[in-house]
Amino acid sequence: MNLYLPLKLFLILLFFLISLMGYSQNETPKDSISNKLNEVVVNQNKKTFTNTNGNIKVDVANSIYNSIPNTIDLMAKLPTVQVSADKESMSVIGRGNSLIYIDNQKVGMNDLNALAVADIKTIEIIQNPSSKYEAEGRSVILITRKFSKKDSFRTEVSEVASLKKNYNNYLGFNSSFKKNKLEWKTNFNYNQLNPWENHSIDYQIPSAKIASKYDVMANSKKRRFIFGGSLFYKMNEDDFFSFSVNSKLQKDIFPINTITDNKNQNIENHIITFSDNNSKKNFVNSFLNYNKRIKSIDTQLFTGFQYSNFDQGLWSNVENNYDNTQFELAQLRDQKFEVNVFSGRIDIEKKFKNEMKFEIGGLYSSADSKSDSDIFYYENNTNEVNHYDFKEQNLAGYSQFSGKVKKVDFSIGFRVENTNVDGKFKTDLVPLIDKNYTKFFPKAQFSFAIDSVKSISLNLAKSISRPNYSSLSQGTTYINPNFLYARNINLDPAIVNEISSTFQYHDKSVKFTYYQNTDPVYSSFFFDKEQNIMTFKDVNFDKESVFMLDFELPFTYKFWTITNSLLFVSQKIEDASAVFVSSKPYFYYYSNNEFKLPKGYSAVLALRGVTKQNSGVYETSGRFIVDTAISKTFFKKLNCTLSCNNVFKSIVQQEEFTINGISSKSRYFLDEHEISLSMKYSFGKVKESEFKGKTMEESSDRLK
Repeated sequence: MNLYLPLKLFLILLFFLISLMGYSQNETPKDSISNKLNEVVVNQNKKTFTNTNGNIKVDVANSIYNSIPNTIDLMAKLPTVQVSADKESMSVIGRGNSLIYIDNQKVGMNDLNALAVADIKTIEIIQNPSSKYEAEGRSVILITRKFSKKDSFRTEVSEVASLKKNYNNYLGFNSSFKKNKLEWKTNFNYNQLNPWENHSIDYQIPSAKIASKYDVMANSKKRRFIFGGSLFYKMNEDDFFSFSVNSKLQKDIFPINTITDNKNQNIENHIITFSDNNSKKNFVNSFLNYNKRIKSIDTQLFTGFQYSNFDQGLWSNVENNYDNTQFELAQLRDQKFEVNVFSGRIDIEKKFKNEMKFEIGGLYSSADSKSDSDIFYYENNTNEVNHYDFKEQNLAGYSQFSGKVKKVDFSIGFRVENTNVDGKFKTDLVPLIDKNYTKFFPKAQFSFAIDSVKSISLNLAKSISRPNYSSLSQGTTYINPNFLYARNINLDPAIVNEISSTFQYHDKSVKFTYYQNTDPVYSSFFFDKEQNIMTFKDVNFDKESVFMLDFELPFTYKFWTITNSLLFVSQKIEDASAVFVSSKPYFYYYSNNEFKLPKGYSAVLALRGVTKQNSGVYETSGRFIVDTAISKTFFKKLNCTLSCNNVFKSIVQQEEFTINGISSKSRYFLDEHEISLSMKYSFGKVKESEFKGKTMEESSDRLK
């Protein structure tokens, strides 16, 4: 690392602390801390979090969250949202993986990586999505982007210096221009990342008299370019046209070092494995949307098209050292995976004078992937080459009728989806996967108003969870001569039936949920006796049932605003291959405390925790995390935020389970303790426009 970046970090930090000290010496506030975290003083009365029937909406644009350098890290700080350690998947506590929407279009994790935080207006966590959303959605994370109401030219330049285990740097430019009916937005980000990963697994296979333990560590060097542009044209009060393209280009160099102690019957080996890895992950996504109001029949028409491409390549050269002798080359691995996805949708909405609304629409999507694997074995000078092609087509239609009868709000609808899947190795005559199935997904929601501040709602839904497109890759990760991480191209979709009820009082709510899941997807071990290789991959389990009690309890007291989410979850996973252990309820807690200081200073203290989880198969250790931040806007244009994440360094997560006669204990060390300084400078001008418009309607992933 050159001296420039640490010197720049030191100078920025010094400037920020001097300003803070100057405030503490010159001002004696009535309270030491105060309410909301906002970048612009004029917006400080806005709530960061709002709760409606258990659905949480977050005002990102006017809160301290707009200083977080990337969208994935932003998501990890939201209530009930959990991001996996590899940041390749995201779920909601008790509800599994969520659908992700940007405005009216469904997206995946790669889109989040390619979306600038400065572009985000709000994020809403929808617990009971309607039939309008894909049937995969047991919950929806809806991201609404910013669009200006006034003529303006605005550019933001941001710099985030982050210190985790290693130093990370985020540099970003975000610019927007609006004139009358036309708005243009561009963004460019360069991320210089150095993530650290470490985990260990201790497993036993009594039937084969094998006991093995490995410890693996990787120090990566990621260079990521994120850029995009969008055009928004508001033709009149109700009609708009928009087009956007975003892209992420990433190169990753990550040498993996593994130390393994393996005992196979009476033979014991101490193995050191080194793999030199070089990968690329390139992603591009484009949207074309058109919204039209047909005034003669008072009907809203929306149509949109989307195209995505994900191109991944992994080159690895592996060598092993047995019992402190010398390193010998083992394998040369060249793996490629590419998927193209096209989709088009149409939504028609008709409103009636008696507050009734009828919606109908359809969706077509097509995915085409290619997975190539070429492995050269040095020991016997042989090649193993595989080419796997996959195609999937989905055709869906939905209808929904909603409205209000006296004190009862209702929404009744259904969705029908047909899926056609074909997967085949090029060397095979018969397809490995050949499926064509049609599923019917009814949904109903009723809300009863008790009085002006109290209501009760009831929700019934059936949904589906399909495998992510990444599971179509036949690529594997080499850990040691006896252990591989792999995908599973044979995964089936999971079907979920759910009932829930919510009681709302003012902005507080309590929600009860019960659901059953058939063919849920979880991780499992498989041992090949002939090759003496253990493989860890996702499989379909028999069933899962969950009871959940969810409390959303926001409070405001003068300078202090607190948002609490408390979840009690009882989860039971069952499978014939797994040893069933006790299933006990666990408790999840989220508390976001926002304080307001005079002279525009803001502070936050966020607490997140989960107790030990016993789901019947997996036993996962509990964790408790504390995040803090303080923010100040100088000269009305320069925002500085000093953050410390995972203050008490809760970086260890443990998991135990027994599947297919294999007992495992694992420890994952998470690179989450972070000290960062964010600087964001905005310049430009804003003026009143003669054109008055409103933003896009805020109603409305498998590519990762």
